[in-house]
Amino acid sequence: MFELIDLPVNPLPAGAVCSPVKTVDGVTLRAACWPAMRHPVRGTVIILQGRTEFIEKYFETIGELTRRGFSVATFDWRGQGGSDRLLKDRNKGHVDDFSHYLLDLDAVISGVVLADCPPPYTILAHSTGGAVALLYAQRARTRIERMVLTAPLLAFAGRSTAWLAGITGFLSYLGLAECYVPGGGAIPVTAAPFAGNVVSSDPRRYARQGAVIDAEPALGIGPPTIGWIHAATRAFEVFQSEDFAARVPIPVLIAMAGADNVVSNRMIENFAIRMKMVTSVRLPGSRHEILMERDVFRDLFWAAFNAFCALRQ
Repeated sequence: MFELIDLPVNPLPAGAVCSPVKTVDGVTLRAACWPAMRHPVRGTVIILQGRTEFIEKYFETIGELTRRGFSVATFDWRGQGGSDRLLKDRNKGHVDDFSHYLLDLDAVISGVVLADCPPPYTILAHSTGGAVALLYAQRARTRIERMVLTAPLLAFAGRSTAWLAGITGFLSYLGLAECYVPGGGAIPVTAAPFAGNVVSSDPRRYARQGAVIDAEPALGIGPPTIGWIHAATRAFEVFQSEDFAARVPIPVLIAMAGADNVVSNRMIENFAIRMKMVTSVRLPGSRHEILMERDVFRDLFWAAFNAFCALRQ
């Protein structure tokens, strides 16, 4: 499914070009790009989504970036959105290893960004996308000028990485890697009611993503598989290694959601302390999805983004 879903509550930004991109291991991704809407053109922002997300969820953000003078490129990770699903049950967003996401990012940067989008290049990555961006940083040092990470997934909030790695590794060894995590099922995560959600305190923006899934259910996915969680814990162990943070060769802005119950702010802070080129901001009261939050939080994020990218409105 390569067309983009245009709804009155979530209008498609003008100028979109949507196309398939093939990875080196044969996975077909849905990618899209937009031209800048003002001059001078400031380069291109590459949006890296979190788990369960899809291009349409970022239409508002894309419009905000193009009005700032950026071209935008983005895509759906393998296993979600309009990209190839890896299991027979397409509601399972599954990967065996986060290194497979690096193949996705490399394919899009080579086939879309470097081919069709103006430099310099900035990565704007959320949650799982932030984890992938950091894993990609050494490879990206000659391509990417800066990275902006919102609530990057460096560890789960309230969960011991060692315990999760042990239990999911054991269950994967028993052949259960492609099963949903206990309690999980095929209902898309975005179908959960607003009350009690941990990602956004903005009812309008939260309902908007649900409207997209209602219009095109094929874009949604359910909870993660046991194997996906195990893959995440292996990435966490890389981030927690003694010298990984210090070797990130690109300037990074990290925005933390002060009321985040999905990822661990403590681990993000510990990681940032070890980095050499980092600016970090904490948005008190914001839930996990900063760009899908209320304007009081989003305005603070955009102020930090503008300063980091040396923009003037």
